[in-house]
Amino acid sequence: MQAGPGLTGFGPVRAAAFPRLAGQGDPGHVALTFDDGPDPATTPGFLDQLASSGIRATFFMLGRMIARAPALAAEVVAAGHELAVHGFEHRYLPLRGPVATWSDLTRAAELVADTAGAWPRFFRPPYGVLSGPSLLTARQLGLTPVLWGAWGREWTPGSTGGSVLRHLLRGLDGGVTVLLHDSDSVTPAIAAPALAGLPLLLDECERRGLRVGPLCDHGMPVPYVERT
Repeated sequence: MQAGPGLTGFGPVRAAAFPRLAGQGDPGHVALTFDDGPDPATTPGFLDQLASSGIRATFFMLGRMIARAPALAAEVVAAGHELAVHGFEHRYLPLRGPVATWSDLTRAAELVADTAGAWPRFFRPPYGVLSGPSLLTARQLGLTPVLWGAWGREWTPGSTGGSVLRHLLRGLDGGVTVLLHDSDSVTPAIAAPALAGLPLLLDECERRGLRVGPLCDHGMPVPYVERT
């Protein structure tokens, strides 16, 4: 029972049976999301690229990374981007019990809320795999799970900006949520190809007439809520 929701980690299952969970939204829009930061070594490069392009995004942050770089997390907010929860530690949730899951997500959500000044709405599990305890905890915390429909697979050996774009193109369409990584905190050397692929992605979306932005512009609920 605990690991059952892990089926949603498989892209085809997720897109076909759970389009909202997959981040399917406004057909004229692409939601741009980043995982694993904030990372002082890499995140500033993404902020610079997004600023130069006039694009906002949603950053699914790790609590432990916020704790290490609170000023950088605050900079992301000040630049107009959304913050969301990626957990405190980047651990596979189906292997964690209810108490550990509750502690992890609560700590992360509180750090995001302290940084953003409001309680976050969105949550993305590490590796995109949910569990029974994580779904229960998310519901209790008022968090809505959001995964993705296209990703850059930056961890593939020899990844470049071009390879990131090719992987993204397999799922890129209006209404999709895109996943890239702005940090090397979990997997080494993935932020550089993601950053190299970002302008290529933005150019492709412009060519197709697709708007790019955060989840709040994607037909999703508002990114922050009053905690009950």
